[in-house]
Amino acid sequence: MAEGKKSLNFIEQIIEEDLQKDYKKEDLKFRFPPEPNGYLHIGHASSICLNFGLGERYGAPVNLRFDDTNPIKEEQEYVDAIKRDVEWLGFKWAEECYASDYFQQLYDWAVEMIKNGDAYVDSQTSEEIAEQKGTPTNPGTESPYRNRSVEENLELFEKMKSGDTPERGHVLRAKIDMSAPNMLMRDPVMYRCLHKSHHRTKDNWKIYPMYDWAHGQSDFIEGVSHSFCTLEFLPHRELYNWFIEKVSKAGDFEPKQREFARRNLSHTVVSKRKLLQLVEKGFVDSWDDPRMPTISGLRRRGYTPESIRKFADSIGVGKRENLIDVAHLEFCAREDLNKVAPRVMGVLDPVKLVITNYPEGEEEWLDAENNPEDESAGSRRIPFSRELYIEREDFKESANRKFFRLTLGKEVRLKNAYIIKGEDVIKDDDGNITEIHCTYDPKSKSGSGTEESLRKVKGTLHWVSVKHAIEAEVRLYDRLFTEETPDGVKDRDYLDFVNPESLKIVTGFLEPGLKDAKEGDKVQFQRIGYFCVDRDSTSAKPVFNRTVTLRDSWAKIKN
Repeated sequence: MAEGKKSLNFIEQIIEEDLQKDYKKEDLKFRFPPEPNGYLHIGHASSICLNFGLGERYGAPVNLRFDDTNPIKEEQEYVDAIKRDVEWLGFKWAEECYASDYFQQLYDWAVEMIKNGDAYVDSQTSEEIAEQKGTPTNPGTESPYRNRSVEENLELFEKMKSGDTPERGHVLRAKIDMSAPNMLMRDPVMYRCLHKSHHRTKDNWKIYPMYDWAHGQSDFIEGVSHSFCTLEFLPHRELYNWFIEKVSKAGDFEPKQREFARRNLSHTVVSKRKLLQLVEKGFVDSWDDPRMPTISGLRRRGYTPESIRKFADSIGVGKRENLIDVAHLEFCAREDLNKVAPRVMGVLDPVKLVITNYPEGEEEWLDAENNPEDESAGSRRIPFSRELYIEREDFKESANRKFFRLTLGKEVRLKNAYIIKGEDVIKDDDGNITEIHCTYDPKSKSGSGTEESLRKVKGTLHWVSVKHAIEAEVRLYDRLFTEETPDGVKDRDYLDFVNPESLKIVTGFLEPGLKDAKEGDKVQFQRIGYFCVDRDSTSAKPVFNRTVTLRDSWAKIKN
């Protein structure tokens, strides 16, 4: 292998082997097939990156297909959200497709299967069907309706389609083998009666295809070469192939299903049902609440598409499920934001600092670099004055040698400004410090080149000028769950582990240049973390979301 050449994952190896056999490069076609019954989450992001990444690698088209076969749970809102997420991640689909586009074709094929003796209408209840399917170690028993005549099946199926059959009245089942070792092959249901309006086909259909019947046939219709899905669909592969065999003709190009393992993320849940519960029960505000693992939630929190793509690429694809620490996702966010986020100053737990020997009423504007990681980012001007805000935790009246921030009698540097020395404090009646008094060395200005400016001090503090600071609502988001696997603890409900500290709202004081920050703008509050302007932000009341802290604060808890 050439030095630096990236090894192929097993999915890519499958494609390469197919290309060496009977596939041509122009045969390659992939798809990302979400069901529009909720917002996409970080697990879907990995699947998006896999399928669209293969498209980019092989120069092959990738369809975005909505498997919209269940009108009970599917909505146009989810379709729109999914399209936004895929585009935001930086991918373009070849065709926008819907399983509902193929309802007529699927119905026509089902009629042919009835005529060929490969499908029948069953009038049993769902409970009866489940019971007579048997167990993994015991064969099932045939439905009493399994040998209905073709004519009767066609007549009943037409009544199902026209809505003359009540819901749960009949189902259409494939006729395969009730003793098959794979229970999915024991006469699976193909259609059910459902008198619900569909987000696209409205009230045109009274029957809806089941996933296993619609999915593979949709791949076949679209000419998909490789249908990649998660490991729980491995038992479905046999049925996938059986259905395609029934509708294809000699010489037709048939898709190939292959499976990869989920990559589960710690301290979260990715079940759409459970995510919906979090919204409906008020644990979060919406699907795009910045605490949610949805792509839209991560976007609103301040994650970049590059960081999510990097995360998906770094965890790769495998054949065994494993749990990825959310700290790795946070690391990917820090790594990207460190390169692109401008540095600014903001104080979130302020205490007033008064420089007693700085002239009253005077102010000056200092130069500050925007990003030491990016020389092209340039610099900005920030105001300095006699009264400043610093973080309350950056001062102690007395401290040991390991405390490198401000204390009485010792010096620290104010970032981009001067060296100061703590002199005195003012306290309220309860003993709380309300003001810190200090003096500054006027010859120690950062960047001035004077001997005093080159003097070494151990601490550097961030600050904002009281006179110029803007107030902002700062939302300090943390992990939504305290437990690593909240839905994997025996005899406990995952909601028991919702983190009560997942959101803390404080009033911050920021440098004035942030007044005009727009929704989605990302910054680093120096020495605090990475933040993003929320959609709730206005010029009168800026709102910033914490994306991630500068370091993994949970690592200290675990240790």
